Amino acid sequence: MGELADAAGGNTAFLSPNSSLRTAMEAFQTYMQQRDFSPHTVQAFNSDLRMLEQFVGPGRAIGRISTHDLNAFLNWLANDRGVPCSPKSLARRVTTLKVFFGWLAEAEILPEDPAAPIVHRPVLTPLPRVLSDDEVERVLEVTQAMRTGDPPDARPHLLVTLLLHTGIKKGECMNIVLNHIDLSDPDQPVLWVRYANPRRRYKERKLRLPTWWPAVLAEYRAQYQPKERLFPCTARNLEYVLKEVAERAGIKDGLSFETLRWTCAVRDYRAGMPPDRLRQKLGLSKISWRETGPKIARLAGEPL
Repeated sequence: MGELADAAGGNTAFLSPNSSLRTAMEAFQTYMQQRDFSPHTVQAFNSDLRMLEQFVGPGRAIGRISTHDLNAFLNWLANDRGVPCSPKSLARRVTTLKVFFGWLAEAEILPEDPAAPIVHRPVLTPLPRVLSDDEVERVLEVTQAMRTGDPPDARPHLLVTLLLHTGIKKGECMNIVLNHIDLSDPDQPVLWVRYANPRRRYKERKLRLPTWWPAVLAEYRAQYQPKERLFPCTARNLEYVLKEVAERAGIKDGLSFETLRWTCAVRDYRAGMPPDRLRQKLGLSKISWRETGPKIARLAGEPL
């Protein structure tokens, strides 16, 4: 069986095309919990599937739900249900169908995915802020100046370059323990992104660092003397560091963890990193990538 079936453990073993929609929904609930879907996503997917259940009937066998049925369901939501359905809500419900039936097909419960032919028209949301090449250069000039200033401060350069090269999230950055940084090979220093929660271990990954980065780390460690965590301070402290860098560099819209993460993604995409490798580098599931991937492509000015 495929990746999704493996992730669901034995919870699909009793399912077959003759299983009812209700039974499949219960197994899918367990799958979402095991894969650590966000509470908001779980709630939304459950709500959407309950509406499908209302439309086709809870006893309907999953193997007897066709693409025609799913398109009729979406038309009912949009036009005949009698409850307003915004384009954004409709797009999310298409995503629900694709994730649910894609899971059943990849787990080889269904021979074909009835949701695959459905046209997904995602609602265009405002694109996140990314730094231009000129802004990146200005930011690095500022952090280098702070690194060699009087007194010298390597922390801004360490932080900014770490985020620009790895694209890690704020929480992942704050959770870095010094032994997560492997400098045993001078030509390939790496950061291991770790999670204490076993349910999130699928997000763990190994990220390459620039060969010159360990020298900045050594300066930072001599100045700040961290004992266990790389940044033994609050996230707010580091946000103040980024704010000061932005002000000195003349970045009008400011500088944030999120901005640097998106900037890293766009720079990697433009450099030719394959989409699936980029998805894994950012620690995103295939579900999240359906929305994030096209945004990165649009920010890079290229088709995904």
